[in-house]
Amino acid sequence: MSSACVTADGAAWLASAGTYPRSTLALWDERPEAPVVLPCGSVFDVVSVPAVFGRLMLDRLWGDGPGSGPVAVFRGRTLLFAAPGTAQRLPSLLRWEEYDRKGAIPPLLCHGTGDAVTVPSVRDAAPPVSPTCPAAPALSGTRWLVAPDTRQPWLPGPEILLWAAVRAARAAVRISIFPPQDQDAKVYDASRRR
Repeated sequence: MSSACVTADGAAWLASAGTYPRSTLALWDERPEAPVVLPCGSVFDVVSVPAVFGRLMLDRLWGDGPGSGPVAVFRGRTLLFAAPGTAQRLPSLLRWEEYDRKGAIPPLLCHGTGDAVTVPSVRDAAPPVSPTCPAAPALSGTRWLVAPDTRQPWLPGPEILLWAAVRAARAAVRISIFPPQDQDAKVYDASRRR
C-alpha cells in the first residue's frame, strides 16, 4: 500500500477540490491537525463503506487489483476516494448486478456532486508513521490509511469499485453451488462396484 503521509502535493490536490484552495492550504499550514470539509464531484467522489467491509475491499484492490486512490477512515467507515462520476454510476451498477438485493454488499454511501465529506488533516496518518511524517492524534476520529501523495493521484472508477465490492462480499461469505455436506451421512464408494 501507499504511504499514510500526506505530501505537499497531496495536500494541494485535496485543497483544489474546495472553493478557496489557498485558504485551505493556509489553514493546514497554521493547524495541520485540522480536518476540513471538502466538496465532492469535481476533483474526486467518495464511496463510504462500513470499516470492516472497507478493509476487505482494500485487501482485494491491493492484493488482486490495481490498488486504490487515497483512503481514509471516518467514524467507523472507510472512505474510498474515487474518480468523479463514480457516485452517480456505482449504485446503478450494483442494482444491475443485483448485489444490492442479495445483502452480501452492505449499503455503500456514494458522495458526488452536491455532497461534501470531512477530510482528515494532513497529519492524521495510520501507524506506523515515519520520522518524516509525524502523526497528530486523530482528534476528529478521521485518519488516512492511504494518503494522497501527488497532485494527480490515480482514482478508481465505478467498475473497479464494483469488482472490489463483489470480491470482498465473496470473501466475507463463502458461496458454494454445492449443498452443505450432511456430516452423519454414510458415504459409499460406488467406483468399486462390480
